[in-house]
Amino acid sequence: MIERVVEAVRSRFPRTVVVDDGSTDDTALAARRAGATVVSHLINRGQGAALRTGFEYVLTRGADVIVTFDADGQHQVEDIAALVAPITERGFDVVLGSRFMAAGSQVPMGRKIVLKCAVWFTRLASQIRVTDAHSGLRAMSRRAAECIRIRQDGMAHASEILDEIVRHRLQFCEVPVRVLYTPYSQQKGQSSLAAFRIALDFLLGKWRN
Repeated sequence: MIERVVEAVRSRFPRTVVVDDGSTDDTALAARRAGATVVSHLINRGQGAALRTGFEYVLTRGADVIVTFDADGQHQVEDIAALVAPITERGFDVVLGSRFMAAGSQVPMGRKIVLKCAVWFTRLASQIRVTDAHSGLRAMSRRAAECIRIRQDGMAHASEILDEIVRHRLQFCEVPVRVLYTPYSQQKGQSSLAAFRIALDFLLGKWRN
């Protein structure tokens, strides 16, 4: 799957970086074979840590706009341009993809309920109004990436990023994106029960900070 995703992204955006988060299979090899630059963790640290590593890597190499893109085949390359345009054309700092603003995203009912609960939790905890609190498809300017500090190694980083948008008063907007749910992507994704652990990790992180 990673090879197909990288090939699709690089067909339109050649500067593609894959963070290999301590995998024990041929992820890094497949990503390199597809033409990506690969940055590897020696051990598995979590998606938040992977994003932090990716941001640090591309910022030191002069990136002006950064797009985060999941490797499980759910995200669509066609949506990237819509994410980048508000930054390059209208001066936004962060653009968040929302699967609930797009007609083509058929979110499974169980996942939809959990995600809607996450939206209300985020509005209460972070005081930010969004329609999709845990979309992995997002874009940010260099300024935003330099401001945002990801401390959560695990999945709570998504809520932490929204917290950072509020804390730094970054200008943000949402755009509709289409997410495809396949048996493979649902198997690789977070379970509904994991949402409670993510919320707890986020709240504990806020308390420590």
